[in-house]
Amino acid sequence: MYTADEVLHGIDLTGRTAVVTGGYSGVGLAITRALNRAGARVIVPARRPDVARRNLGATAETVEMDLGDLSSVDAFATSYLRHHRALDFLITSAAIMACPETRVGPGWEAQFAVNHLGHFALTCGLWPALTRASAARVVAVASGRSPEDRIRWHDVHFTDGYQKWAAYGQSKLANVLFAHHLDRLGAAHGVRAFSASPGYIRTPLQRHLTIAEMTEAGWLGTDGEPAPGLFCTPEQGAATPLWAATAATQGGAYCTDCRESEPYPHDDVEAERLWRYSAKLTGRAIPSDSIASTDSPADDDSGQREFLAGRTSTESD
Repeated sequence: MYTADEVLHGIDLTGRTAVVTGGYSGVGLAITRALNRAGARVIVPARRPDVARRNLGATAETVEMDLGDLSSVDAFATSYLRHHRALDFLITSAAIMACPETRVGPGWEAQFAVNHLGHFALTCGLWPALTRASAARVVAVASGRSPEDRIRWHDVHFTDGYQKWAAYGQSKLANVLFAHHLDRLGAAHGVRAFSASPGYIRTPLQRHLTIAEMTEAGWLGTDGEPAPGLFCTPEQGAATPLWAATAATQGGAYCTDCRESEPYPHDDVEAERLWRYSAKLTGRAIPSDSIASTDSPADDDSGQREFLAGRTSTESD
């Protein structure tokens, strides 16, 4: 299993700029440190900038941003465009997992909102800088997937009963589909996009889970210790996202273990539908995209452009 430094060995990123959400904790921190060692300038948007500065030291610049607040996302993007001409890498690593039921904005499910829609809005806001780079890459840090995975179009926000793992899985599938369609839109502009699974890693992402839950899932033994051979280190988990950012060639691909996977037959249709749904909900788009109406849910978008105006304290960034 590769590590972040092994993936970036011999690659000089001097003069390149990266934005890494979640870049001060877990896998995101390992990604930030590896990019810094390779010579890149790294900027970490952080909901808790004091914690970020303590964890990062001089490794990266920290700017306050809350993925649970659309105005905060807009402010970060506006500030970035004011101070930087281009952006070479956008790696979206921040996430929440299996949290208690939490509603944000007009009552949207928090995992879908923070893990997917916040990053969707951020990408749209940073789009001018991405297109000004010679060969920009966007990497959405996802999770495992299977051919049966689908967006719950009949109830995206779990209004008929919350299921924390189904909600998490949907948000991570959204990351995969987001990157798939972003690449279709961005390739002509020199922007390629990928999704990447870091594998099983023990990080603060699991803070909403009890020891009993992790033991029942087989993650921990009865002694409370990690199951042998299951978890990799954050440095190993950072390898595939960094490989996608620097070496992958099949735009839009879902990457795991530093390899590209072939898309599933339904990915094109599902990804486009999710993109239009996300654009409609957030009121955000990139110039090469329109937000024409779709048969996706939530046709009544009253109040939706204020999505994420309220804060959620569950983000792990």
